[in-house]
Amino acid sequence: MSDFLGSPTPTRPRLRQLLDSAAPVLAPGAYDSLSARLVEAAGFDAAYMTGFGTSASLLGRPDVGLLTATEMTDNARRMAAAVDVPLIADADTGYGNPLNVIRTVRDYERAGVAAIQLEDQVAPKRCGHMEGKAVVPVTDMVAKLEAAVAARTDPDLLIIARTDAAAVDGLDAAIDRALRYADAGADLLFVEAPASIDEVRAVATRLKGHRLVFNWVEGGRTPPVPLDVLGELGFALVLFPIGALLAATRSIQDFLATIVRDGTPAAALSRLPSFDEFTGFIGLSEVNELGSRFADR
Repeated sequence: MSDFLGSPTPTRPRLRQLLDSAAPVLAPGAYDSLSARLVEAAGFDAAYMTGFGTSASLLGRPDVGLLTATEMTDNARRMAAAVDVPLIADADTGYGNPLNVIRTVRDYERAGVAAIQLEDQVAPKRCGHMEGKAVVPVTDMVAKLEAAVAARTDPDLLIIARTDAAAVDGLDAAIDRALRYADAGADLLFVEAPASIDEVRAVATRLKGHRLVFNWVEGGRTPPVPLDVLGELGFALVLFPIGALLAATRSIQDFLATIVRDGTPAAALSRLPSFDEFTGFIGLSEVNELGSRFADR
């Protein structure tokens, strides 16, 4: 994990190397710096800043386009600084027209992310597994992606193009859009919410030769697909966007229910990390050492 005083690890070339390997890169969703550190500590090679989780964490509200570009970028900056693994960051629709996308890409790049995800929904967007989505004309999204590619100053920053057209215009239209997005310079293609394993296979077959993203949304509209099948189909990146958020929510609910029932949390403490374990995990010993090193003399 990232040291409090240390040189940042260059993560963008590392993500490109990982995506070139035979096995898919697994990126669990994180929504703040602590959850990102937990993803890294578990041994994963990458983390995904989920917009769904960021909205839930920062606002306590659903992912329906309520967050601003500034709020999302600030979260990405804190998360990228907390870990030494590549951070893949949701950037929603780019927060406006191609000019806005240029600023978004530059801001996310400065924030330290290894990849930025842009989608073709109409603003305000919605979570890709919710009803009521709409997509912009394909030419509008192509212009945004061309702007995104032109805006990056580091060629190792990856641009992920997501299309939500499958739920609006059908799978064929979504795949056609993805091909247009590849022509516009996108590094990875992300067809959101295929509704069956046959549709997942169709995406992989028709987009073969491109780096593909699979969104393993816990409880979402896409059926669960075994990892070995995703590997055989050629998916390069697999996201698990909201499982950590759901797990944290249920754990907090259970902990609070214990206090409501018993008047104290005593019965729940055996299931929790100790105070010393937790402070050790978040780097208290390093901070104390640095405090002593730079103390007033």
